[in-house]
Amino acid sequence: MSYQEQINRTGQIIQSHDGRWDGINAESVARMQVQNRFRTGLDIARYTAKIMRGDMAAYDADPANYTQSLGCWHGFIGQQKLISIKKHFGSTKGRYLYLSGWMVAALRSEFGPLPDQSMHEKTSVPALIEELYTFLKQADARELGMLFRDLDKARETGDRLEEQRLLHAIDNYETHVVPIIADIDAGFGNAEATYLLAKKMIEAGACALQIENQVSDEKQCGHQDGKVTVPHEDFLAKIRACRYAFMELGIDDGIIVARTDSLGAGLTKQIAYVREAGDIGDQYNSFLDCDEVSAADLGHGDVLISRDGKLMRPKRLPSNLYQFRPGTGEDRCVLDCITSLQNGADLLWIETEKPHIEQIAGMVDRIREAVPNAKLVYNNSPSFNWTLNFRQQVYDRWIEEGKDVSAYDRAKLMSVDYDGTELAQEADERIRTFQRDASKRAGIFHHLITLPTYHTAALSTDNLAKEYFGEAGMLGYVLGVQRQEIRQGIACVKHQNMAGSDIGDDHKEYFAGEAALKAGGKDNTMNQFAA
Repeated sequence: MSYQEQINRTGQIIQSHDGRWDGINAESVARMQVQNRFRTGLDIARYTAKIMRGDMAAYDADPANYTQSLGCWHGFIGQQKLISIKKHFGSTKGRYLYLSGWMVAALRSEFGPLPDQSMHEKTSVPALIEELYTFLKQADARELGMLFRDLDKARETGDRLEEQRLLHAIDNYETHVVPIIADIDAGFGNAEATYLLAKKMIEAGACALQIENQVSDEKQCGHQDGKVTVPHEDFLAKIRACRYAFMELGIDDGIIVARTDSLGAGLTKQIAYVREAGDIGDQYNSFLDCDEVSAADLGHGDVLISRDGKLMRPKRLPSNLYQFRPGTGEDRCVLDCITSLQNGADLLWIETEKPHIEQIAGMVDRIREAVPNAKLVYNNSPSFNWTLNFRQQVYDRWIEEGKDVSAYDRAKLMSVDYDGTELAQEADERIRTFQRDASKRAGIFHHLITLPTYHTAALSTDNLAKEYFGEAGMLGYVLGVQRQEIRQGIACVKHQNMAGSDIGDDHKEYFAGEAALKAGGKDNTMNQFAA
């Protein structure tokens, strides 16, 4: 429905109340409706799921159509990210939000900072989803409010051409609301607990849930040691629980991202149940590190399995965990991915220990033998030392090509002494094109950085504190922050406007007319930042 159609419709409703609603202005109502396009989180999930499905189809047609996101730990951070994207690129197409369980644990728990081990309150995850979308909807309301004010000015001055341009801009307005890939960890419990939390996350607006195959009560960050996986049937039950949640709530095209930590996980808590030789439980158990034993070798309390007609004793640790054979991580990872896609998952997430395109591609090639359109969400993780990794990759390739590397010490390539070298420049170029190259070669549909805004908050705060509390004093803030905001056109330099004061003034005028006491008059110091 166009803006004018909404005005006309609202006017008819007002007129139908025999003058009792004549104090309501139809255009003001239409403006509030346009500014509040998404009434519920389910409206958001429905809208964004369609966007993401369309993007997935576009990627299948051409891997140059990959998508990206940055992890955001607060609604304001997500809002500023999308405002920036619209300002610099004119569209949010292909750009999402990522919600990191790591950052929820580290920054949003009532217990205080926690490691990424599913110890934080599960309700903090849907709460952050809701907060992110609240801030994105407010960004819409703010930007549309400015268009409405410009529209009023155009009408006041009789500028019909500008009026028509603004009406077109309002009718074709692109929202800041984009898909969010939300981390549900290992489900925070059993399959029923996973289902209940998934519902809350979807109701808050999430169209894509990322779930991992670790044991819920032993969950570790994907870049920490000590990860413990579960048998496939256990993980598939949680994937189905997520699908049930989506379908119950009417989000039939919701997206499930199945993450495997098997590449770095050498332990399991359970021996899988086997119904028949070669089934999925048997395949899982085939990776267990076992010793062949006879009846004479049995110890008190030993656990045994039968494998190929032989009696085998899985290696069990004092923690009551069982270990996998060394070197089986990639095979287990491939099996996890194929099984997940064949049982309802839409996208894969393979947590690796380094950003190496051929390592990722080698696994994806094997997965695609079974599922040709398999595609990944990939963590461009801050846990990787990108500089050192890529300089070492270039160093190793140069050795293979017979190039002279005598000027370089491979172990010390992180040193600033190498920053201007040919090797460093080639490494930086590989980092710059990593997402494009990996999407083309390794099936990566979506690139994200899990914790970037955690690091940028720390870095910018350190820089400000160093200057403000040092010799620079107030100049530390003015030079490093405010002057940059003004010159770079950062919207929140007008922080009152960003926090909603102009929206509030508009509403006061709707409600009280000329009697409205507004905050945005001539004495508002925000006017010092007028364009």
